[in-house]
Order: sequence, then structure tokens, then C-alpha cells
Amino acid sequence: MPKRSKLYRARLEKVDREKKYPIADAVKMLKELPKPKFDETVDLAFKLGIDPKQTDQTVRGAVSLPKGTGKKIRVAVIAEGDKAADASAAGADFVGMEDMIEKIKGGWMDFDVLISTPSAMNKVRTLGKVLGPRGLMPNPKTGTVTDQISVAVKEAKAGRVEFKLDKGACVHVPVGKLSFSADDILENSRAVIGALIRAKPSAFKGIYLLSATMSATMSPGFRLDVNEISTIKVS
Repeated sequence: MPKRSKLYRARLEKVDREKKYPIADAVKMLKELPKPKFDETVDLAFKLGIDPKQTDQTVRGAVSLPKGTGKKIRVAVIAEGDKAADASAAGADFVGMEDMIEKIKGGWMDFDVLISTPSAMNKVRTLGKVLGPRGLMPNPKTGTVTDQISVAVKEAKAGRVEFKLDKGACVHVPVGKLSFSADDILENSRAVIGALIRAKPSAFKGIYLLSATMSATMSPGFRLDVNEISTIKVS
């Protein structure tokens, strides 16, 4: 086991590893921990009762955080004509078609979100080996393959985050920065939980949310009360 830092050990003393915290208490405790010298990202991690090997039990989606992510999001759009103009007007950082595809093939990755029009996807799919491992491949389920370019760009810039079930049946989602107010972290967290509940596959039968944890970049995790978060209102 790697040796933990002095800060981590000091934080660990504040955490009851056996307790399952109401989410508001977890946020309060997290903000009261000794602070590092940078603004940490707050994350939610979920263990689901899903079998990732079952193709009809895919869990994937996206949600716009009401209070944003706390970081500047660089948005690239692959489109042409009016859709390219719409992307630029909406605030996209990079807009292009063949020129951008060639740049990405060459290793250019100076963006956080890539959006494509449906008509461009035949060409974008050639980038699968480059974009796929980085989680940057546009997908209709996350709203990044769309003709509603202006809406997609604005949502991405405002703080739209994606989530996807991994091979261990876990989902990890950032919900803001530790410098956010407790209320803002809670509001973002509830939006994420609601989106995750909405993403439950219709074919799945059984217990969906097995466990959940909230943590910051360099903190131990606070185990959450799954019974409480399962009652989050799904709009």
C-alpha cells in the first residue's frame, strides 16, 4: 500500500469509515477538512448493480450542472455551413470540418468536449481510435451529436458533464469545486443523482444503486446513505 501524505492522514482522522452520511452532512464534513494549496474537485462515485457485460444494461448520459463545474470548458465543433456559424456564435472555441479532423488525427487534443452534427459523423467515426480511449467521441446519448449546435455548445460551456458505466460497474462524476458553497455542491450533486437515476436501463431488474461515495481530489471518501439519495426527485 502506498504511503499516505500527512494531509491525507489528517483528513482520514475526521472520517467515520463505517458511517453512511446524508449527502448534506458529507458536503459539510468535506468542506471542514484541512485544506491543500489548490482548489480540489469534488466527485461522486457510484457502484451500480448493473452487469456491464449486458448490452441492454448500458448506463450513459450527460447532465448540465446548475452551478457549473468551476473550470473553463474548451469546446470544439465539427460542422460546416450554417451549423458551423451557429457554433461560433454560441461561443465554441474551435470550429471546423476536414481541417479539424486532420488536426485530431495528427494528435491535436486541446479541447474538453467535442460536438458533431449527425451529417459529419461518417467522417468523425474515423477518429474512434483516437477519441474513444479519451472519452471524447461524440455520442447522441450525451447530446454531443446533434443539429441543435447552439444549445449543445452553450450547455457544454455552462458545465455539462458526461458519465458512463465502467467495466467495474462504477460511475464517477465531478460535481464542482471544493471552493463552491455547500448549497451549490448539493445542487450540482442532486442534478447528477437525478440524471443517473433517469439513466437506469428499462431492462434492469434488481437493486440499481448499491453504494455511493463523495470525495475531493486528495481526500478520503465519505460513504453516502444510498436510501436517502435514492429518493432524490427525478425531474
